[in-house]
Amino acid sequence: MSFPLPSLRRLGATAPLALATTLLLAGAAAQAQVRQVTISVQNLAASDGTVVAPLNFGFGSGAFDGFDLGQVASPAIQRVAELGSGSLWLPAFTAADPGATVGTIGSSPLLPGLSASTTVSVNTALNPYFSYAAMVVPSNDFFLGNDSPTAYRMFNADGSLAITSISVRARDLWDAGTEVFDPAAAAFVGNAALRGDQQSVVAHNFAEFAAFNGLTTAAGYTFRSGLAADTELYRISFVAAPVPEPASLALMLAGLGAVGWLAARRRSL
Repeated sequence: MSFPLPSLRRLGATAPLALATTLLLAGAAAQAQVRQVTISVQNLAASDGTVVAPLNFGFGSGAFDGFDLGQVASPAIQRVAELGSGSLWLPAFTAADPGATVGTIGSSPLLPGLSASTTVSVNTALNPYFSYAAMVVPSNDFFLGNDSPTAYRMFNADGSLAITSISVRARDLWDAGTEVFDPAAAAFVGNAALRGDQQSVVAHNFAEFAAFNGLTTAAGYTFRSGLAADTELYRISFVAAPVPEPASLALMLAGLGAVGWLAARRRSL
């Protein structure tokens, strides 16, 4: 079977155009799923109250379960709760969820009234859930964090934020159950070399902060708990924006225009 020459020309012109259009739309769709997310943390405690270590965080698929109420704390949570370090928590997150976006906000303890922030790129379709963990002092092994890995689904289907802030109250604080409660050995007010293993389980606990009242902190002020269950101690806030269009997408758009011009010129022959 033979085709008229003009039909062959039209076919040859439109096939590259269709391919370029498909590639452009695919690239744009993938780009639309990525957001630049700014995470800000603020210590809302009273000026003589609790201090929070740098916040370890991750955006993931929900595969990483950092800890569970009533269960023995993992080494990763123990390191967070006793030393304020994410050196085990962050690798554990990426091992369980290789495509996750993880990081740490701040480089030093966040004193009352202070704030810190960071910005990361997040694929909102692949990593819709947010998890976090940080030590709270003075304490032997207290921390803040989310028990369920799917507690905070951050994004809507279009990539916009479904949650703009997370409030941490006194009742939300955790005792890792890994170190014996002893103000003399507590971080920020005591000698950590005196610490002793407890070998208990993760539980909610904020009442024991009152035992640190009157002790001088490493920051120089005299600690006073003053906590009630609803006392807001810490806030995590989120702002999301589209990632700027990459140069490759702009070049593809220019190429699509060139293909369209070529197709129009061929049709005119």
